[in-house]
Amino acid sequence: MKTIDINSDVGEGVGNEALLMPLLSSCNIACGGHAGDEDIMREVLAFAKAYNVKIGAHPSYPDKENFGRSIMEISDKVLKESIIDQISKLKHLAEENGQHLHHVKPHGALYNQAAIDKRVAMLIIEAIRSVDENLAIYVPYKSVIAKLAKPYLTTIIEGFADRSYHQDYTLVSRTHAEGVLNNAQDVVAHVLPMIMKDNLISLEGHILPFKVDTICVHGDTENAIDIVRALRSQLHSEGIQIV
Repeated sequence: MKTIDINSDVGEGVGNEALLMPLLSSCNIACGGHAGDEDIMREVLAFAKAYNVKIGAHPSYPDKENFGRSIMEISDKVLKESIIDQISKLKHLAEENGQHLHHVKPHGALYNQAAIDKRVAMLIIEAIRSVDENLAIYVPYKSVIAKLAKPYLTTIIEGFADRSYHQDYTLVSRTHAEGVLNNAQDVVAHVLPMIMKDNLISLEGHILPFKVDTICVHGDTENAIDIVRALRSQLHSEGIQIV
């Protein structure tokens, strides 16, 4: 039986976790860099515990003004310290609540930079290892960070349900008309080839090899709840187990 994890970025101020969390198998909790604070983290951790959802830290550039979606011109030292602090904060709160941190998934510009930049990728890997070498990391397929992290951390390859891809595996910009998918049926059609055939259909129409372990639906995508429900229903119909 094929299996897949469904994850979402949460704790970012949308406030839909009560509806979203029962539909997920893992989540990525904003930990103060681009969004979130300790009260929000505690609230989201409680939802994750109630529904037995794996928890991950979702660190970013320390930039709430731009929601972590712009590259910041800061030193490696400051950035690494910030990532360590963000992960450590969530890890501590989770342990206080009788939970354990399962993984780390960088957010926004940090995630995209690590996919192509060795320096940023290694900085993130080193930051994670300094907190806990047993943490997994969610990474893009065929990315720089996926290759560099493999000797050091458990790597979990992620695909995006609600984002279009170019033929070089980079994400289509959110400013592009077809960059974000918010129609449930379009998302299902986008995701099924990833899981059933290990294929990705790019925006340009190319069929590319693509193997993923986890699928992300962003918590702040329009119709996120309907999208995850439709995706779960279709995966169940196809005999795919969500784990």
